[in-house]
Amino acid sequence: MPETVKRTPDFNRREMPKQEPHVRSHNFSEVALGYTADLAIAEARRCLQCKKPFCVADCPVNINIPDFIQSIAAGDFATGVRILKASNSLPSVCGRVCPQEEQCESHCALSKRNGTIAIGRLERFLGDWEASQSEMALPEMADVTGKKVAIVGGGPAGLAAAADLIKAGHQVVIFEALHTMGGVLSYGIPEFRLPKQIVEREVNYLRRLGVEMHTDFVVGKTRSLDSLLDEYDAVFVATGAGLPWFMEMPGNNLNGVYSANEYLTRMNLMRGSSFPRSQTPVKKHQRVAVLGGGNVAMDCARTAQRLGADVTIIYRRSRAELPARLEEIENAEEEGVRFLYLTLPLRAIGNDKFHVSALECLRMELGEPDASGRRSPVAIPGSEFLLPFDCVIHAIGNGPNPLIPATTAGLTIGKKGNIVIDSATGKTSRARVWAGGDIATGAATVIAAMGAGRKAAASIHEFLMS
Repeated sequence: MPETVKRTPDFNRREMPKQEPHVRSHNFSEVALGYTADLAIAEARRCLQCKKPFCVADCPVNINIPDFIQSIAAGDFATGVRILKASNSLPSVCGRVCPQEEQCESHCALSKRNGTIAIGRLERFLGDWEASQSEMALPEMADVTGKKVAIVGGGPAGLAAAADLIKAGHQVVIFEALHTMGGVLSYGIPEFRLPKQIVEREVNYLRRLGVEMHTDFVVGKTRSLDSLLDEYDAVFVATGAGLPWFMEMPGNNLNGVYSANEYLTRMNLMRGSSFPRSQTPVKKHQRVAVLGGGNVAMDCARTAQRLGADVTIIYRRSRAELPARLEEIENAEEEGVRFLYLTLPLRAIGNDKFHVSALECLRMELGEPDASGRRSPVAIPGSEFLLPFDCVIHAIGNGPNPLIPATTAGLTIGKKGNIVIDSATGKTSRARVWAGGDIATGAATVIAAMGAGRKAAASIHEFLMS
């Protein structure tokens, strides 16, 4: 590594170019355009190379952040890629969708002056730089062990576990229920935030490492988890949070009322946004209401906006309590999405064709903070009002996928339907079965799921070699 040089703090974070709002709101091309090499080097040179890098401690997959940034600062991108991919097999994905501002960047030494290093953007730069080369370099692989591991679910947790286990010398087979690998990366995140060719590129890297992948394979229906245990030495369950939640209110069975899962899957995985070039017709809605305030709500709203709808996000607290990333909120606002705060939907109202035509809502005010620290919304009596909508999307969260828990005896299941695990290892109550990611924790972040996959992989490797 190049010798560390003491630098005067530079609080001028380099901004990343992106499409103008009036342009991007009418297309599905990626909004953020990425750093150029010069911008990446300039940003990397801001890093103080702290002796105690708190950024690493806050990274769920324990990337050696200072070293990969130092390599960028020196213009040695190949070394930066090697350091980065030792811990993270999906850098181009994580650099785009992970909430670095809440994790690695949150304790950056420059944060006291709001000048944190753009770690995620630098991670994205390295991943994209590697893809621009003639061929991605492969890491050193351990000797073949003869042990076989089955991974159920091809999302972030499963892919991260597969990368570590294949590099450790084990045979790894992923069973994915959908027709495309990637899990939430493929069906849940819009093209303008995460182009699907990038997901495919990262998945193909694992194929080059030797990971075997089977799609359209529903463990729990196509084959039981118990039968996998007859053939494999260990099984890692990473089936995610595919059970959509709806607000409990009348009218949810009307046409035009969607879960965020269905709406985004139609648009992303089934290419509904490109009909008639795709085979999935999606009704062109005029006025869309999105219920919720998280990243998924922003994804739904910005997708509907691009399809020509007049979109309103309805949220029962104020803007200050929105749980979505600030970057996504600002992007939605710039693109013309409206926000209706301190408002609670009460019921969806249908027309004579059984299609949603309006929402009855109630105005709220903020009371005392709840257990999460956010001020609780309190209803204002008699403040009901109607708003016309021909589409309502529930984006209030998801529960763990119920299929494996329902078809596998001996698994301890939590009150919310999650598989109970040892948080340090991912071990379940069943011998030779591990689990991790959203199936264990409920819906969380991509990088948290990857961290869980890496923990489980380390535990599985220890078991297989003992």
